[in-house]
Amino acid sequence: MRLLIVEDEADLAAALQVGLRREGYAVDVAPDGASALDRLSVTSYDLVCLDLGLPDMDGREICRAIRDGSAAVPGAPAPRILMITARTGLDDRVAGLDDGADDYVSKPYSLSELGARIRALLRRDSVNPGAVIRLGSLELDAARYEARRNGQRVDLTPKEFALLRYLMLHAGQVLTPERLLEHVWDEQADPFTNTVRVTISNLRRKLEGAGKSQPIATVNGVGYRLAEAG
Repeated sequence: MRLLIVEDEADLAAALQVGLRREGYAVDVAPDGASALDRLSVTSYDLVCLDLGLPDMDGREICRAIRDGSAAVPGAPAPRILMITARTGLDDRVAGLDDGADDYVSKPYSLSELGARIRALLRRDSVNPGAVIRLGSLELDAARYEARRNGQRVDLTPKEFALLRYLMLHAGQVLTPERLLEHVWDEQADPFTNTVRVTISNLRRKLEGAGKSQPIATVNGVGYRLAEAG
């Protein structure tokens, strides 16, 4: 899943980026409102961590722009918005939620709390709304960072884990390499490499070692589909 952190405190933004990448997310950072709006216009994010206290504009303006579609990739679904605020007043938090934020977290906060709120938001509208995602013989626990097939633990790299999570959350759908690259990798990925194909190949090999069949199918000329498998 691809996240955008809108945060002007450079040290905090860097720490969040490192911590969330360790959890398997693709993470981009915008240090101010203008940069955030630029990124949102060209990249389809799954979730935005939005600090309200930005140097050039109030984060609520960005929230409203996301919700009215003026800060979005045409045709792409709107991202979830996790509002981050140092404002202690109830009216400020209520106003942010009324502007379209899905949830909020108050400063100071821990990375574990932020991670839990991100996981909760990303599970909304999923066919797997619980903390553990299950599909046939596959089980993925994002909080514990564990993947299993037929009860057998499958050791995955962070990127393989992120790819499996995205495939499981979109089970049955045919996902193009371009869509996978956009949502599982961040802006540092080279779109002209075989990174998606190689990571799919490695993930397939590990999953096949713990089951009787291959759950990731190739749809020739289109992309990949995760099907329920034993």
